[in-house]
Amino acid sequence: MTQIASRRTKFVTSLCAIVVIAAACDSDAKSDDAASQVTSAASETAAHSDNATTDTVGETTPDAEPAAVRITGEPDVEVTLHGPIAVKYAKATNVQKDALGKPLTGDHNAGTRESGVVFQQFEGGVIIAKNDDSGTSAYIITSGKIRDAWNTERAPDGTPAITGKNGSPGPLGVPTSDTTTEGDLEAVTFEYGKISENTTTGEVTVMVDGKVVPSGVK
Repeated sequence: MTQIASRRTKFVTSLCAIVVIAAACDSDAKSDDAASQVTSAASETAAHSDNATTDTVGETTPDAEPAAVRITGEPDVEVTLHGPIAVKYAKATNVQKDALGKPLTGDHNAGTRESGVVFQQFEGGVIIAKNDDSGTSAYIITSGKIRDAWNTERAPDGTPAITGKNGSPGPLGVPTSDTTTEGDLEAVTFEYGKISENTTTGEVTVMVDGKVVPSGVK
């Protein structure tokens, strides 16, 4: 009887040990599953984060510049603007567009000069750029005394001369700003000078290479 009781005790003890081991293994398995779920969730979060960053970067990409702009010219003929002229016109304010009016047609009113300068004449001004690259800055010069002074034939030193050159081939060169207004003063800067007009008095000041020269405008 004592031997039978001893065997039963050993059997029960072994059985308990097996149950404990099984429970421990099951616990480890659950821990592994939980860790796997955490890792998977972290991976998904990182993936979503990466996608959000990419989308944000994509949204900040600037729109492409217009390759061409079609508008009605004078007299009621469609005119196509290209390169920096098209870009400038597309970005011009309503005030600038109203001041320019319709584009003029004909080879003498638009094209490329020997220097590479491109231009488009309008009823009330001109858009001009140093070359035909769309990334080149173009500028709007509206009609008035400033434009008249720029178009006055001048000797190399800037003094008015019948045998001189005017516009962009002249001593002032290509504009480097639009026509700007500050109080009574309108002004345009050029590669080699500046022209300003006091709109109250009508006085025009022309500077070439840092020196004031006769405006040549009445």
